[in-house]
Amino acid sequence: MLDISFTYADLEYFLLILVRISCFVHVAPFFSMSNVPRRIKIGFSIFFSYLLYQMLDQNEVVYNTLLGYAVIVMKEALTGFLIGWGAQICTTVTAFAGNIADMEIGLSMVSLMDPTTKEQATFTGVFYQYIFMLFMLISGLYQYLLGALVDAYTLVPVNGAVFKTEALVKSILLFLGDYITIGFRIILPIFCAMIFLNCVLGVLAKVSPQLNMFAVGIQFKVIVGLGILFLSARMLPVLADNIFTEMRRMVVSFVEGMV
Repeated sequence: MLDISFTYADLEYFLLILVRISCFVHVAPFFSMSNVPRRIKIGFSIFFSYLLYQMLDQNEVVYNTLLGYAVIVMKEALTGFLIGWGAQICTTVTAFAGNIADMEIGLSMVSLMDPTTKEQATFTGVFYQYIFMLFMLISGLYQYLLGALVDAYTLVPVNGAVFKTEALVKSILLFLGDYITIGFRIILPIFCAMIFLNCVLGVLAKVSPQLNMFAVGIQFKVIVGLGILFLSARMLPVLADNIFTEMRRMVVSFVEGMV
């Protein structure tokens, strides 16, 4: 006969695991995409939390009042949020690169829905976002994120998070420097091509003042920009590896900031 009895302490411990996993799923890349049904997210969080509950060594959660347990719940929610957010902010590099590229090409007025941030984004930004999300699935990075979440319970057990503000802020500041660098690496071919095209159009405007270079330049920029975007697609796997390396570093640094 199947015995599914449990105590209140077991339920409290399971709920704390569920809170951390749910907050991670809510913000982590791929898992937080808007086109993933909410039922799938909830079901995955409960199932994954149950597996962790069976695998982890249960520690006693000490609290005296309901407010004390609520504080522990908030700590677990913030822990899961920071682990997922550390990976999520690295995907915003694609939106930054897409905005700059569309401003150079002339497609900045075209807006689409970003599947991760659920906000309006430019055409090239959404294109980069889907491409890098595809590379994330192919490379199995989502497995790394789940593995990092599991391993985090070794360093940061339930009710064991100690938030070091200085270390977390330092990690974010280091990321901001890499944010600009990786973003310009992505759009460097388009950026260089647009500079060269602007120089050519400027020379033609001096040579043939009767030509309307404004109308001609818009068409040339769109054609050349889309052509460079197509030709530079072979560079995207290398650029995706740079983003994924930064994503791993941010997850590790955020976990270390809570030890």
